[in-house]
This record gives sequence, structure tokens and C-alpha cells, in this order.
Amino acid sequence: MKKKKLKTRKSLIKRFRITKKGKVLFRGSHVRHLKRKKQKKQLRAQKVPQKLYGKMQKKIKKLVGKRRFK
Repeated sequence: MKKKKLKTRKSLIKRFRITKKGKVLFRGSHVRHLKRKKQKKQLRAQKVPQKLYGKMQKKIKKLVGKRRFK
């Protein structure tokens, strides 16, 4: 019997990016609004894509699918 293909989760494609080497990157939170009361250093740090580690990284890679590597 054939193994079923996993469908790509479209919502995860919008939120995460997988590099050619397999790192999972995501955008930081708390940057959309109410910026006035946040420190400038914090806002600059959140703009840089952050790496995901551990089990969560493996789960995201599995749900996004193999052909999504850029």
C-alpha cells in the first residue's frame, strides 16, 4: 500500500522560512504596534530573523514539507 503524502501547511509557509542548510527562521513578535514605549534596541533586535531550535524546528520542517527549502 502506498504511503500518503503530507500536505504542506500554508499558514506555516507564511510564518517560517527554511534556509538551504535547513535552519528555520521566523520573525520576532511585539513589533507591529505600540512601538513608542519599547526600547529602540529591542525593536532593532526583533527585526532580525530569529532561529528556531530543538523539537519545534523538526516539527516545522515536517509540516512545511521538503520542497519548501530556498
